Amino acid sequence: MSCACMVRGVTIALQIKDVREEVRDAIAARAAARGQSMQVYLRELLEREFRAERNKSLFERLTPHRTLDLDADEVVEYIRGGREDDR
Repeated sequence: MSCACMVRGVTIALQIKDVREEVRDAIAARAAARGQSMQVYLRELLEREFRAERNKSLFERLTPHRTLDLDADEVVEYIRGGREDDR
């Protein structure tokens, strides 16, 4: 399975080996259900994960200043849930 991604404005290619056929089929089905190619679907998935980790890091840096009774993981899950509801 291959995917091209942008890093600092430069496109790089990623290749993932030893992906089980059932996983590849599930990814293909999810992409098709969204009207996307597997490449676009996987690139968006990687970008969402990157943003989620970046946001988690930001929340952790702000932890000493927060007034919420949630930890960073709970906030990240809350945000992810909201994003899924928007679809």
